[in-house]
Parts: sequence; C-alpha cells; structure tokens
Amino acid sequence: MGWILVVIILLPLGAALAVAALPRESAAGSVRPLALGVATLELAFAIWTAVAFKTGNAHAGFQFTSRQSWIGPLGISWYVGVDGISLFLVTVTALLFPIAMASPPVRRSPHAFYGWMLLLESACMATFLSLDAFLFFVAFEVTLVPGYFLIVGGEGPRRAYAATKFFLYTFAGSAFLFVGIIFTYILVQGHEPHGTAASFNIVSLARGTVNLPVTDQELLLVAFGIAFAVKMPLVPFHTWMPDAYTESPTGVSMVLAGVLFKLGAYGILRWGIFLFPLAAVQLAPLALTLAVIGVIWGSVVAAMQRDLKRLVAYGTIAGVGFIVVGLFGFTSQGITGGIVEMINHTLVTGALFLLVGMVWERRRTYAFSQLGGLQTVAPVLGWVFMVVVLADIGLPGLNGFIGELLVLIGTFITHRWWAVVATSGAVFGAIYLLWAYQRVFHGPARAVNSTVRDMTWAERAAVAPLLAAIIFIGVYPQPILSRIEPSVDHLVAHVEAANPGFKIPAKARGRGTFVVPKDQVVEVVAPPGPAPAKTAAAKPATKGGAK
Repeated sequence: MGWILVVIILLPLGAALAVAALPRESAAGSVRPLALGVATLELAFAIWTAVAFKTGNAHAGFQFTSRQSWIGPLGISWYVGVDGISLFLVTVTALLFPIAMASPPVRRSPHAFYGWMLLLESACMATFLSLDAFLFFVAFEVTLVPGYFLIVGGEGPRRAYAATKFFLYTFAGSAFLFVGIIFTYILVQGHEPHGTAASFNIVSLARGTVNLPVTDQELLLVAFGIAFAVKMPLVPFHTWMPDAYTESPTGVSMVLAGVLFKLGAYGILRWGIFLFPLAAVQLAPLALTLAVIGVIWGSVVAAMQRDLKRLVAYGTIAGVGFIVVGLFGFTSQGITGGIVEMINHTLVTGALFLLVGMVWERRRTYAFSQLGGLQTVAPVLGWVFMVVVLADIGLPGLNGFIGELLVLIGTFITHRWWAVVATSGAVFGAIYLLWAYQRVFHGPARAVNSTVRDMTWAERAAVAPLLAAIIFIGVYPQPILSRIEPSVDHLVAHVEAANPGFKIPAKARGRGTFVVPKDQVVEVVAPPGPAPAKTAAAKPATKGGAK
C-alpha cells in the first residue's frame, strides 16, 4: 500500500492545480463542491490508512513507505512513510480541512480561497509524511505561500500586516532550518567512510549525527529548534500568532491553529530529538523552561483579553507549552501524551474557532462587552461551546484529559519541578475559558442579542465530527494509543542508548522488543566528547533491532 501516501499528498495538489486552471467566471458554482469533494476523499484515504496500520512492537518502524530517487548525485529522494507518531496527525489534518472549507466562505475571491486551502493541505501532508530531509524542507517551506495568501485574503482590517508578519517570521525560521539541514548533511558525510553514498534519508542522517561531537549536535539542534519554535509558536517566538489568527477568516484560523502549529511540534520530535538525542537531553532544561513560561504566560494573557477570538488565539500558546513539556520528558508516557495533545489541540482548537466564527456571523463582533445571554436564544450553540470548553480544560471523559494526564505523569518521572509548574496550566485554562463562556452565553442579554438565531442543521453537521472525535478519544483512547506507543517506545530507547549518563526509569521505558526493518535501524555508539558526570553505561533498552 505504498501508493496510498502518494495519493494523500498529490490528490489535493492536483485539485489545487485544477482550481487554478478553471476560469474565474465559470468557477463560482463549481469550485466549492470540487474542493469539498476532494477534501472528503482525502479524509477517506487517511482513515483507510489508520485502519490498515499494523499495531504492536513488531511494527514500530515506518509503514506504507514509498521511495524514488529524485536528485541522485546529492542523495535526495522522494521518500515518504508513516509511523505511530505521524499517523493520527495525518488523520486529524484530513478531518479538519473539509470542515474548514465548509465554514462560512470568504467574500473576497472564494476561488482563490479553495485553491490555496487545497495546496496548503497537500503541503501539510507532505511535511508529516516526508522521511527525506530535503523533501521535508520543501514541503515545510511551501506552507508559507498559501498561508500568506489565505490570511491576506480575509476581511480583517489589519490582514495585510498580519500576513506579512506571519510570512517574515516563519520565513526567517525556515532559513535556520535550511542551514541546519545542509550542515547536518555535510558533517555526517564528513564522518562517513570513504565511498559511502550521500543521503538526506532520515535514518542515514540519524546514523551519522549520533557520532558527532556534542557541541555540533547542540548547535544543529538550536538551528532546527528555532525554525520549529517559530512555527509552533513557542514563547518568545510567538508574536506573529495573535494577529494572524484573529485577522484570518474562520476556516483559515482553524487551519492555522489546528494544523500549521503541529508542523513545528512534529518537527521537534521527528527531526530534532530523533536526529540529535544527545543534544536534546542536554538542552532539555532550556526547552522545558520556555515551555512552562509559555503555559503560564499564555494563560494569563488569554484571561486579560476583551475579545473572544484573541482569547482563543492566546490560549493556543499555553497548549503549545504543554505539548513541549511532554516531548522533552523523554518518557514513553510523556511523549505519547504530547502526541495525543497535538491530536486533541487540532480537534478542540478547530472546534473553538469554528464556534467563534458562528458567533461572529450572528453578531459581527468578538467583543465581550457586546455579547452576553446567548444561551437563552441559542441553547444548542451554548451547549456545544460548553462541551468543547470542558474538553479543552481536561474534563475526564473528554479527549483533553488523557493527553494532559500522560504528559504530567511522564514528565514528573524525569523532570519533576517542570511538571509541577506545568500543572498550573490546567488551572489557569479553566479560569479563562469558563470566564469567557460565562461572559458570552450567560448573564443579562443585550437587546440586540435577543434575535440571535441558534445553530442551523448545516452548522451542527459541520461541528458533529469534531464532537464525535472529542468524545471517542475521551472514552476509548486505546485504538490511538496502541498505534502511537510502539513508535514512541522505539524513540525513547534511541534517546536512552545515545545518552550513557541519562537513565530513564524502567517504568517510563517502552515495553517489549522492537522489530524494526533493517533499513530503519539506527545503531548508536558511545558519543564522542566529554562524558557526562555519571559515566555508568546505560543498559540496552531493548533486545531487538533498535539499539
């Protein structure tokens, strides 16, 4: 089934080209059905991939791989594959895009809106599925172009400023990523035996980076990390985010907050921690400190907002920090929780921006001072909003609970005090979200709010898949966890083997033996450079192919 990932990447790209080829005069009634049809078909392929994905420790490697030489002399190839880490990021991305496209269409050039959305979906899928560093960079960079035009094509008064700021920040971050990839490639080739074929393959790079000096690894990880921190966005690289989220149309805000920020978090895990496991452990205190600052700062600033959409935008900063806390805990529970939180954030934040857009369509304002009492006239909208808010603050039985629990438990094992501080994020999140809900839906209703209509059946149908996923993951997360855990356990074993002085407690390590295909095995030797303070040799985490 290697063809299925190729289809997932190229199907929306082909549709975007078809939209561009349609005459604008005759495309008014055909572009929207075409875009929604292609996005729905894309979701069907993503679900098929998730169902066909093999579970268990015997399938910890990449599945459905497709490889074809692209620029042979430089070792650049079309190499795509999926594992438990990327599987559900692809699935929720495919879920969110058709819902975003079905949101109230933009009034300025809808033809361009659907074309750019399809191109953005293709670039996001390629980013999640790329296993070649050069291909990953191209896909990661392509997301900037449709992102810029989607923001500037909105109706916000400061949309041009927000779009320019988004492009400049993320383009500058991508420059660090490009330099980091090139230097990684050069340094790895310099340490390879003479005659070894050059390659940007992620496994080939990982085999070489573990043997680089610690200082080189740290500098390269910082270069990668800056690019991904800007994309997430992680404090203090976040200042482009509030304007971009609030000035965009509803569907674009859903995609920016629900999908684009996952590219940064996924990049940290796939291309940061995996390629530079020794440097990741050394720089973990810095990353954790920035993460917990983001959790607290994002929550406090969100609570101070007088605008509903900006409150949701700033709340995403706290969510980003929570995910990074889990990823740099270096335990199976913490990293699994971080990935589950990426999935949850896509569902919850996408639903919040969709509901906020419904409020805007009815009242043409986001200001708390102009809202209030909507629960009386729009009870269904109020109840749906409340369910999504409760999911965001981690109520047991909804999806936010399992992710937050795994992050805190996993991080507490290895980085206790950072986990303790991060716990405050759940408390602050409950404060600003419940207070926002109270100001919008409860209290005395202004006269102008008395005629607000409730959710239509079309709006209920749009939000229903997100609600179903929120409840399903909260009640029965096992199908997701069983597919994520083997790949995460393999990554944790890789990090431990690369760090002789860093011992992961047995209860925080993976379970069982990993049978990874030979071309995906990364042999880890003792890293060069000064040994850590504790020089006791690390025991092998597994008995299988991954050492």
